[in-house]
Amino acid sequence: MRKKITIPDIMAMKHHASRISMLTSYDYPFTRIMDAAGIDIILVGDSAGVVVAGHDTTLPVTMDDMLYHTRAVRRAEPRALVVADMPFMSYQTGVEEACRNCGRMIKEGGAEAVKIEGGMNMAHVIRAVSQIDIPVMGHIGLTPQSVHRMGGYKVQGRKGQAERILEDAYAVQNSGAFAVVLEGIPATLAEQITAELSIPTIGIGAGPACDGQVLVIHDILGLCEKYSPKFVKRYAELKPLISEAVRQYVSEVKAGEFPTDEHSFS
Repeated sequence: MRKKITIPDIMAMKHHASRISMLTSYDYPFTRIMDAAGIDIILVGDSAGVVVAGHDTTLPVTMDDMLYHTRAVRRAEPRALVVADMPFMSYQTGVEEACRNCGRMIKEGGAEAVKIEGGMNMAHVIRAVSQIDIPVMGHIGLTPQSVHRMGGYKVQGRKGQAERILEDAYAVQNSGAFAVVLEGIPATLAEQITAELSIPTIGIGAGPACDGQVLVIHDILGLCEKYSPKFVKRYAELKPLISEAVRQYVSEVKAGEFPTDEHSFS
């Protein structure tokens, strides 16, 4: 039986210069497939709101939504570390509520860590949650839950913003996070942050120098039509294959060709 990946394992990977692989998953079958392929971290992302539920942003996602998806992922009993996104307004309204909701994600959802968006502004929350022994992964730079303040999904850390992003990175680390996602920032800035921090950095649209990388599973499989960010690489185009399978099924049902005796009981 393969050894379960733990928080200390992920932190050690930085110091051993072993790159960390991370993908999103929202259900049992995808989790089984990617875990068998050797993924290190599975992120139960609030991106489910966009790629699964069809919303334009992650903002409508609820605690109940995230608990549902996290439970489904955990039923696959993955070797990978399971990190769950904390949805919008589940941690921003106060330390007590943040701790309670993060606790629910661990106790009810089965997550092994939570991810919280924000840097200096969320340092007090990260510290409080970490202090009750709930592992926290930070997320700075382009934070999707801040889409309205940012005026859209725009690259952060340019035009005098680099120092603020660096301060956010240190705030996340100093508050007790075990790792931090760097999203949508210049590659040179991500390289600097990765070199200076003692915790692992996971990049998404942050260049090749990060300690690890994360993408949305629907993006790499060609299953998301809403967005096509520059940083996404398509590793497969599954939409035409799925469309053809459904087309053949519809055609055979209409023609009375399915089911046959092979698919019937005697």
